[in-house]
Amino acid sequence: MTRIQEVLLKLETSYLGTPYYISGNALYSALARRLSEETKRHLQVSAGMFVPGEHGGFPDAHSQSGGVSFFGTGLRPVERYDDLFVFRDMAQRWLSDTRPRDAHNTHPLQEFSTTAGYAPTRSFGRPPEKRITKRTVSWYVHCYVHLDEPTGQTTFPFPACMFDGLRLGGARNYGFGLMECVETRCVDLSDLAYDRLETADAYQLELLTPYVTASEYPDADDQSIPWWWDGEGDLRTRSSTLARGDDIYPLETVDHGQVVGYAGSDPIQTAKNGLLRVGTHSQLGFGEFRLRPAEDDRVPDRQRTQAAEPTSKPHASPGGHR
Repeated sequence: MTRIQEVLLKLETSYLGTPYYISGNALYSALARRLSEETKRHLQVSAGMFVPGEHGGFPDAHSQSGGVSFFGTGLRPVERYDDLFVFRDMAQRWLSDTRPRDAHNTHPLQEFSTTAGYAPTRSFGRPPEKRITKRTVSWYVHCYVHLDEPTGQTTFPFPACMFDGLRLGGARNYGFGLMECVETRCVDLSDLAYDRLETADAYQLELLTPYVTASEYPDADDQSIPWWWDGEGDLRTRSSTLARGDDIYPLETVDHGQVVGYAGSDPIQTAKNGLLRVGTHSQLGFGEFRLRPAEDDRVPDRQRTQAAEPTSKPHASPGGHR
């Protein structure tokens, strides 16, 4: 039995940092201050993904279907493995096409003297003939935590109050990055349905967070690319850093967002491992991935667009007229 705790936080004040995600290192550091020494040694934290509190609908691979008002403002049902990723896709494909989804998925920029930050809400104007001429979209953060083994000092799942009042990002001492816990939920990975993976003949693996191959963090080992990644020769790499207090440690990573084949023999267990993350610094959110049937297109709109396009151009008439 492996349990993870989903957490949805609401951004209450302006945020200084990257506009799409909050690093697992930042979440870990904020939570660790509230835990005992023993518990924080076993704490495992994912990266936090920004989610707009907007209308939307369940993606095709989800166990549920249909649209939901204010889809991004609460946790959604989890019955199937694919359900866990509805808010973990930075494209937020659940956003409704009936509204400007690209604008909704863009964090509003704010300027503070010489520093740029992001507002906790974004306002959209409505036609003057409407009764309400403005609507406001708030921003949320989706993450999950687990313990790699039980501890005798802490009950898991953690109470919601433990996530209230976390401060993340830069300038925290000046009131930036305040989070309020909206909802938490415990999910047992053994209880999920993996039917789409069980019936697939081949698989592809999408890296959702960077995978660390080399680290200068004390006592961290270099990590080779897993043998069960098929096609790693073309992977894009990126240099990054890990901050711990005033010290900055360089990292070499395989960048997130890349897709490779899967050459292993146990896709269900591999899928579970991807939720718990693999490799060096997995405790801090690195190495999260999603396994998909190879016939899936991770951009469903692309399939629909291609299906709607004509298969061949109209033939010209013998006289040169169409």
